[in-house]
Amino acid sequence: MTQAISLRAMGIALGLTALSALGVLAALSALGPDWARYLPASCTATHCFCEFPRPGALIVQPAATWSSFAYVLVGWLMIVPGARDSGSALGPVAARTLGATAILVGVGSALMHATLTLWGQFLDVVGMYLIGSFELVWALARWRRIGERRAVALFAALCVVLVALLIALPEVRRWLFAVLLIGAIVVELVFARPLRPGVRVRLFLAGLATMAVAFGIWILDQNGTLCAPHSLVQGHAVWHLLGATSLGLLYAYYRSERAGGEAA
Repeated sequence: MTQAISLRAMGIALGLTALSALGVLAALSALGPDWARYLPASCTATHCFCEFPRPGALIVQPAATWSSFAYVLVGWLMIVPGARDSGSALGPVAARTLGATAILVGVGSALMHATLTLWGQFLDVVGMYLIGSFELVWALARWRRIGERRAVALFAALCVVLVALLIALPEVRRWLFAVLLIGAIVVELVFARPLRPGVRVRLFLAGLATMAVAFGIWILDQNGTLCAPHSLVQGHAVWHLLGATSLGLLYAYYRSERAGGEAA
């Protein structure tokens, strides 16, 4: 049975999340609030989701910005002592790598929604690529018996390639992410899952279901069906919260695999 997260670990993770938020706020204060002097995000043509952009504000979309820190909290919970299972096949290097990835996802998303700049959008998309890359590489690692450190090196190399593609072909960013994510899901369920001793598949499926609901809300927010522009309750903020929950379920799935059957 997987180890529950201790109250101490939760407290440390919450404190580190608060410090991360203060760090982002300090960066925003140093760079803004005149975001118009930077190139705008490409989504500004479609209003960058439902939430009304606040002109001249340090944080242009507060609901979408602050909800992004749900990823940061989940990331710190993967890293701090007391939040990992010593009997899990998910080693500390992989767990910390996934945790750092989740933190980068949250920070990139926060900077995107706080500024609605092109550089913020770039960081946001990089975070998405990081998550998809980890899922794909960790599935390949189990399927092809690749060791933990080699898998992390492969993950880093794949991220470099994807970032280069993002710079060269930014218009295909969403399609590329979709292909990456679908590939990761197929490789995990078809090839890697049967080789994970004791793994709780329902956690992975629950993560997929949560992400499917989140994506549905993303679409409703994007096309204006579910939209109250001046409210602090935003569909895109719910997308962030559910996305972070899905990532937490993925982590729980990975750590439910029992040690003893890991790759050499």
